[in-house]
Amino acid sequence: MSIAGWAPGEGPRDKLLERGAQALSDAELLAVLLHTGYRDCSSLDMARNLLIEFVGLSGVMQAAQASLLACRGVGPGKYAQLQAAQELARRQALQTISDSDVLSSPSETRRFLQYHLGAHNREVFSCLFLDSQHRVLRCEDLFFGTLDGAAVYPREVAVRALQYSAAAVIFAHNHPSGVAEPSSADRRITERLCSALALLDIRVLDHIIIGRGREFSFAEEGLL
Repeated sequence: MSIAGWAPGEGPRDKLLERGAQALSDAELLAVLLHTGYRDCSSLDMARNLLIEFVGLSGVMQAAQASLLACRGVGPGKYAQLQAAQELARRQALQTISDSDVLSSPSETRRFLQYHLGAHNREVFSCLFLDSQHRVLRCEDLFFGTLDGAAVYPREVAVRALQYSAAAVIFAHNHPSGVAEPSSADRRITERLCSALALLDIRVLDHIIIGRGREFSFAEEGLL
């Protein structure tokens, strides 16, 4: 059944229009995105099934294409809708931090990094290159790895920073395991990066590790 087929006032779309998106549960929001279910299974029932199958909303949005398409009722169209919603959220979050000093909005910066890195099922090392006013010049994914880690090369980071005339940087990478605590390797590479960029008078403002719904900040923990 499609959401359009619900009786007036009883569906999640009507609830959203009347009370705002924040009033909807995860299942109801997901149902609005899915729009239709299949025979004997409404879009809301389908949303609930997906939340159970992937252990919550984060799991649904981070699920691999093949895993989602294997679920009954989820075709390429629905998968595309979910990906588009996630990318719109990521771009909106990037625009928010690009228009201001990132140090004045740490929560917005972390929100963007969750959107940007949280859905990856392998480790990705990213860098926010900033100007002298700490505004974002560019966000770039520099290194890609496996479930366990990614090789990071300070020389390549320095080359990119000079290319963009960056005055400061914020590093970020995800832990596909969902645990945001830094490893000994994370600590070592952060020290090497700080040392390399200090020679170029480029400040490292933070290194943020993205876990499942949580983050670890080297700056806040006094590790920079």
